Amino acid sequence: MSEILIVDDERSMREFLQVLFSEEGMNVTAAANMSAAIEELQRSTPDLVITDLKMKGGSGIELLEHVRHNFPGVEVIVITAFASNETAIKALNQGAYDYVTKPFEVDELKVVVHRALERQRLLAENLRMRAELKGGYDFGEIVGKSARMQEVYRLIEQVAPTPSNVLVTGESGTGKDLVAKALHLRSPRCDGPFVPIDCASIPAQLMEGELFGHVKGAFTGATANRKGLFELAGAGTVFLDEIAEIPPSIQVKLLRVVQERSVRRLGEARDRSVDVRLVAATNRDIEQEVKTGAFREDLFFRLNVIRIDLPPLRDRREDIPALVRHFIDTYSTAHKTPIVMRDALEVLADYGFPGNVRELENMVERALALSGDGPIGSEMFSEYMRSGRAAPAPNGIELPPEGADLEMILASVERKLLKEALRRSGGIKKEAAGLLGISFRSIRYRLQKHGLD
Repeated sequence: MSEILIVDDERSMREFLQVLFSEEGMNVTAAANMSAAIEELQRSTPDLVITDLKMKGGSGIELLEHVRHNFPGVEVIVITAFASNETAIKALNQGAYDYVTKPFEVDELKVVVHRALERQRLLAENLRMRAELKGGYDFGEIVGKSARMQEVYRLIEQVAPTPSNVLVTGESGTGKDLVAKALHLRSPRCDGPFVPIDCASIPAQLMEGELFGHVKGAFTGATANRKGLFELAGAGTVFLDEIAEIPPSIQVKLLRVVQERSVRRLGEARDRSVDVRLVAATNRDIEQEVKTGAFREDLFFRLNVIRIDLPPLRDRREDIPALVRHFIDTYSTAHKTPIVMRDALEVLADYGFPGNVRELENMVERALALSGDGPIGSEMFSEYMRSGRAAPAPNGIELPPEGADLEMILASVERKLLKEALRRSGGIKKEAAGLLGISFRSIRYRLQKHGLD
C-alpha cells in the first residue's frame, strides 16, 4: 500500500486530500506545517509528499529541499495557487516531481499522484536490483555455468556499457527479462529507472497512450496530461517484452522513437526528447515475422543491433542442479534447506521442460510445498511430469473409415491443452501461454472462444 504525506496549513484542504486518497486505497497522514511534516518523515518515511507551496512556519520549497537532501527516494508534488509563479518552476528545478495549480481538478491531481507513485516504485525497484547485484548475484537472478550461458554472460558484459539497442530472443521462460535487468545494472544508466513493458498485455487501442502519453482532451476520458512510459523512464532503460505483439500501427511510431529519440504524446503537435536505452525481447521467430510482414523490417534492424539468444533449458541440462538449489534457497522457509535426492535430479535431467526455467521454478516451489521438512525425491516431480504428458500426440489420432469432423477434433484437442496449461500454471495465463508457445493475446482469445476465460 502506497504511503502519502499531505502537508498544508489549511485544515479543510488536509482533510479533503486525506479522504480523497484514502478512498484510492492509500495510507495517508497529514501535517499542518513544515516542522510537523519533518516529524512525520522521521517517524515513517512515505512514498510521496504532497505539499502546499506557501505555508506558515516554512515554505513548500524548504520542505522540498529537506526531503531531497534527507529522503532522496521520496517523490514530492507541490500545490500552488499561482500558475505562473517562478517559485513553482524553481520547485521543479530542485527535484519536485510536478506541481498542481489551485483550484485543481480532482482527476488531474489523481493522475499526477499515481504517476509520481509509479516513478517512485520504479526507482525503488532499481535500488533493490542494485543491492541484489552487490549481494553476490553476478548476473542478477541468472543462474548457470554451462558453455551456452557463459557466452550469454560474456555478451552482457561486453554490451551493457554501450548505448546500443539489444534484442533478446528465446523461448518463453528462458529468462529474457533477467538479461534485460542485468544489462541495465551494468550500464551507465544503472541509477535511472528500469521500465519493463509487457507489450502482449496492453490492449492495442490503449498502447499508444501508454507508451507515449497523451494530453488533456486527446480522447474521451483524458482529463489531464499524462506522461507515457518512455518519458517516465528518463535516463534509464526501457524493456519492451514480447515486442512482436506490437500492432503495425504502433510499430511505425515506435520506429520514430528509436530513430529520433523523441516521443509525441497523443493529441499533441510537438515532440519531446527522451533519453532511454532500448532492450527488446521476443519468443517468436522474429525473422519469420519480418518475412510475413507482421513486423516492420526497418524497426527490426533498429532493434537488432546486438542479439542475445537464450538457450532453452533442454540444451543446458548441466545447469539444472544449480537452478534447483537456487530456487530452493529462494522459496524455502525452513531453517534447514531440504536435501535433494539424486533420483530427483536424474528425473529432472530427462524431462523436456517446455516451459523452460520458469517451469522448473514452479516445479521446485511445488515440491517444497509437498515435501514438508523431508527430502525432495523423484516422486515430487514424477506425477507432475506424467500429467504434463497427458495430452495426446498427433500420431495417436487416426482417421476413421467414415471420415471425421476435423474442426471439432481440433477444437477438442485445443480445449484440452488449454485446460491442462492453465492447471499446470496455476491459472496464470501468461505462463500458460508460454507452455503452449503462443502469445498472451492469443491465449486470451482462445480461452474466450472455448468459454474458459
